[in-house]
Amino acid sequence: MILYPAIDLKGGACVRLVRGEMASATVFNTDPAAQARHFAELGFSWLHVVDLDGAFAGHSVNGEAVRAIRHAVDLRIQLGGGIRDRAAIDNWLALGIERVVLGTAALRDPALVREAAAAYPGRIVVGIDARDGHVAVEGWAETSDIGAITLARRFADAGVAAIVYTDIGRDGALTGVDAAAIGGFARFAGLPVIASGGVAGLADIAALKTYEADGIAGVICGRAFYDGRLDAKEALRITAEPARC
Repeated sequence: MILYPAIDLKGGACVRLVRGEMASATVFNTDPAAQARHFAELGFSWLHVVDLDGAFAGHSVNGEAVRAIRHAVDLRIQLGGGIRDRAAIDNWLALGIERVVLGTAALRDPALVREAAAAYPGRIVVGIDARDGHVAVEGWAETSDIGAITLARRFADAGVAAIVYTDIGRDGALTGVDAAAIGGFARFAGLPVIASGGVAGLADIAALKTYEADGIAGVICGRAFYDGRLDAKEALRITAEPARC
């Protein structure tokens, strides 16, 4: 199971939101590249980067910060937020981003996801952000009538690398994860799932790890790292342990 530290970008700075509310943003570092270097020094192999402004705007807004992160570290980067056309996908992957996350596009333009997944095997991720079981889009500003599992199943045969599943109600709130529910989602989805939202401590990491065999392939952690609630060394040790059958 891969542990992804999160760098969420708003106004060029690293921030964390509570339940996706932009007004709740707390700035943790005004130098995203320095934050990326810090995560590299802690021993992480991946970063999960989100252009929050871009998610609302529908196009890249914090591109300069993303490029600074890319140049600062050798870590593999998974990028989401406002990536909604083939040109943007091509651009980011050409610049050395390892994987791009398509969220709003997955609901509004599924053909784009399939086309990109075919062109870039293993480098396209579907982002499913759920509020009360239904998919939210446009930076979580709109909630659709589509169920999270229904959307996931649409891409079971598309060749996408994984699904990032975010529980909006828990995101940034440090309320803990519902590991059993995410494990169930992964089983029904039929794709590797990266859990996001609610991680408050090592117990959450360990709980998600128990569902690795069900398809939980990773976990994204944000505020718990920034607040010092989560010890990176111990978290990485837990995720690196062999899966239990």
